[in-house]
Amino acid sequence: MATAIALVLAIPFFLAALLYSSVGHAGASAYLAVMGLFGMTSSVMKPTALILNIVVATIATVKFHRAGLFSWPLFWPFAVTAIPFAFLGGAITLPAAAYEAVVGFVLIFAAVRLLIALSGPPASSTTRPKLWVALVVGAGIGLLSGLVGVGGGIFLSPLILLAGWADPRTTSAVAAPFILVNSVAGILGNPSSIAAVPPQLPIWAAAVVAGGWIGAHFGSQRLKTVTIRRLLALVLIIAGVKMILT
Repeated sequence: MATAIALVLAIPFFLAALLYSSVGHAGASAYLAVMGLFGMTSSVMKPTALILNIVVATIATVKFHRAGLFSWPLFWPFAVTAIPFAFLGGAITLPAAAYEAVVGFVLIFAAVRLLIALSGPPASSTTRPKLWVALVVGAGIGLLSGLVGVGGGIFLSPLILLAGWADPRTTSAVAAPFILVNSVAGILGNPSSIAAVPPQLPIWAAAVVAGGWIGAHFGSQRLKTVTIRRLLALVLIIAGVKMILT
């Protein structure tokens, strides 16, 4: 791949990291969409997206944690089952068209629900999910994340918000490390895939570092909760459309 094309790709990667990190996400679905448009093969796309995910999710995790928004009691029940199932999903290669289309419609539906919820009164309180519910949800999201090559935040965040398990800022603070551990598990599930990563990866990593730092900074400290919800809905729509069309 020519350096010029790599630099062109760095622009949408930067913008994706900027947008996604503002809501505690890392942008894998957007990276996959961009690489797909440029005709890259799935063997290259999946590990590349996961590595970029790890970079951005690390930044977002640090930013939201320093802002005092992270909740360990909410995080660990989802993560403890998601990690091994993301590892398992990363080792499996399946025809993705059918379930990606279904997931795409689910994400768009979640986005619409979030936007509708904005028109009503804000929730007066939040309640943590039952332990068994969080464990089952974590396993399912982890497996799907490993299969598709994403960190799982696009599935976890809307579920937490719509179920009333946390407020938007805490949701973002939990989604970032969740994405981080799932992305690492997905790579470890198929370590040989790293050999397919193109040599232009450092250019893209630099782009997402810049975008991730800016987005996570504003998301963790300056954006209003209603803005975070709107941005999350936008992220879900982008990810959903990507999964339906590719």
